[in-house]
Amino acid sequence: MPPLAIYIHIPFCQRKCPYCDFNTYAGREGQYDAFVEALAWDIQRTGEAMARPQVRTVFLGGGTPTVLEPHHLERIFATLHAGFDILPDAEITSEANPGTVDAGRFETLRALGVNRLSMGVQSFDDEELRFLGRIHSATEARTAFDMARRAGFENINLDFMFGLPEQSPQVWRRTLNQAIGLRPEHLSLYSLTVEPGTPLAAWVARGQVSQPDPDLAADLYDMAREMLAQADFEHYEISNWARGPLDDDPLPRFAARHNLVYWRNEPYLGFGPGAHGWFQGVRRAVVTDVGEYIRRVEAGEAYWAMEERIDRALEMGETMMLGLRLIRAGVECERFRERFGVDVTDIWPDAIAELRSRGLIEVTPERVRLTPSAILIANEVFAEFLP
Repeated sequence: MPPLAIYIHIPFCQRKCPYCDFNTYAGREGQYDAFVEALAWDIQRTGEAMARPQVRTVFLGGGTPTVLEPHHLERIFATLHAGFDILPDAEITSEANPGTVDAGRFETLRALGVNRLSMGVQSFDDEELRFLGRIHSATEARTAFDMARRAGFENINLDFMFGLPEQSPQVWRRTLNQAIGLRPEHLSLYSLTVEPGTPLAAWVARGQVSQPDPDLAADLYDMAREMLAQADFEHYEISNWARGPLDDDPLPRFAARHNLVYWRNEPYLGFGPGAHGWFQGVRRAVVTDVGEYIRRVEAGEAYWAMEERIDRALEMGETMMLGLRLIRAGVECERFRERFGVDVTDIWPDAIAELRSRGLIEVTPERVRLTPSAILIANEVFAEFLP
């Protein structure tokens, strides 16, 4: 078995943001101890049942992992190492909210082997941060970044949002300039989406907030592409930029290795309420309710809310759809051939010919990838490869 990737979902936040539809809960501090114990049992028992396989990436996400106390984090990592063989050069990432971290938590994470941080800054404008329901200010975000550097983190990602209702291009430019000035290794930029069932969706429906403008979002995205290129960030995935020399490698040094597992449609295990996994041809999702997850783990019961067997046609289509998100690397023809025993161009000859004629994809002996003009309409390209 090749080395695996592991995603661990921490379903707690200090306060839930109005745009968020992730499986997270605020005000559940009373569940922390029981949840961490259940999660620890789950991780260790699963790893031991699999004969302690090797792991190349770990991602602690949520929610907000840094709402947990240091002893909780220590318990999670102790069982992670007990159940799995974490490779010495594994990328181990933890998400962190600038409003829920201090020097001690950063030092704890670093001591536990976390070597990459992903911090949800979202904006360097205090008015935008208030609209987004964030619990930190722009100053606190910069302070948190400096603390992370002092704790020894040399690989930091910052998340930002654009396309807010009536967002000022000048404010977005200032946020980008401040982000660039901090010199992080990685940046993730996401367009604000109005998700059904969120407070933001209710605000839009009542007319309290205007619907985000996709044309404005496209303009802000283009601004980011231009500014980050000038700052020597490599745009390696539709929503992600990283530093690092390229040479002959289509991926920069600080590309997110865990996320590459997703974009290459490779196997990973998911732990915690609402986590997803994809392993041995089956996609699974864990039950979302924290109490139910704890109960089922303690009882030794299955805790899947969804199980879906992925047939070969769908796996190939999803591999194309996800791989095309990689701007320079695209879908590597040799990797596809080794995995499926066929050439990419033999599976979708008509779709590839049509997309090439429209200037939306580039096909070489090494790879199939989007052209620059296709990035803003990438979903239209992806749809051509799904059965």
